[in-house]
Amino acid sequence: MLYRPPFTLDLGGVLAPLRRGKGDPCFRVQDTGVFWLGGNTADGPGTIALRRFGDGDIEAQAWGPGAERMLDGVPALLGANDDDTGFVAHHDQVADARRQMPGLRFGASGRVWDALIPAVLEQKVTGIEARRSWRELCRWYGETAPGPAPSGMRVPPTPRAIMSIVDWKWHRAGVDHTRRRTLVFAAQVAHRLERAAELGGAEGRAWLRKVPGIGVWTAAEVAQRAWGDADAVSFGDFHIPTVVGYALLGEPLDDEGLAQVLAPYAPQRQRAVRYLEAAGFSRPRFGPRYPVRDYRAM
Repeated sequence: MLYRPPFTLDLGGVLAPLRRGKGDPCFRVQDTGVFWLGGNTADGPGTIALRRFGDGDIEAQAWGPGAERMLDGVPALLGANDDDTGFVAHHDQVADARRQMPGLRFGASGRVWDALIPAVLEQKVTGIEARRSWRELCRWYGETAPGPAPSGMRVPPTPRAIMSIVDWKWHRAGVDHTRRRTLVFAAQVAHRLERAAELGGAEGRAWLRKVPGIGVWTAAEVAQRAWGDADAVSFGDFHIPTVVGYALLGEPLDDEGLAQVLAPYAPQRQRAVRYLEAAGFSRPRFGPRYPVRDYRAM
């Protein structure tokens, strides 16, 4: 199918939050400019390939039982439901980023479960640890991505697959007891979790938090990706308060300070954060990095 967005679109930028590191087995980018995504749908697994075609068009092809649903979701995935009406840049840094990146939008995958697994894996560990666990769980328990996908591409593990994992396999994947327990709890009610995307906003985030082990941070990470929640700030994040603090005030913040600084941007607080991150503001390096733990050696 061909889809012509009625807005300026940064294809790579809108899809970037769905990628969990360069080695993500469910997200590949080819040198030809084709973006490949593997995912689970209510109809089964599917693979979708997206690329620019002609003058502003996006060409989308999909394979597998979930192909039709994935194609139907292309507009939302690329940000068609994102509405920045009323957004005002209260800081020069945010205003500059917005001018430089008119195609930055919040896409909505519509797939809560697929966004939840990596979010839980990222709880209170380094990105290196979380991405390693994500790759291994997808490789061992995710299906091969349907269609002519790049070699090694997978679909995220289904709830049934997650519940089938034995303790020593969790350990081998580097997932501690707390995170594996949260994933199992979520898998047991996965059919109900998808309703969070229908509810959207704060109500959708509250719905996710009914699962033991899913807090404010995890719910926000899922909301940003599954339904393009432009107000879902990842409070409790190790980096974001410092990034925002240095970008806007020249000093680090804690969560309370972050909430105060972002308050004028409600109900689009995460949009301000996204602009700052996309503009390249980062956390200054002071001293040694947070240590990487390997639970497999424990």
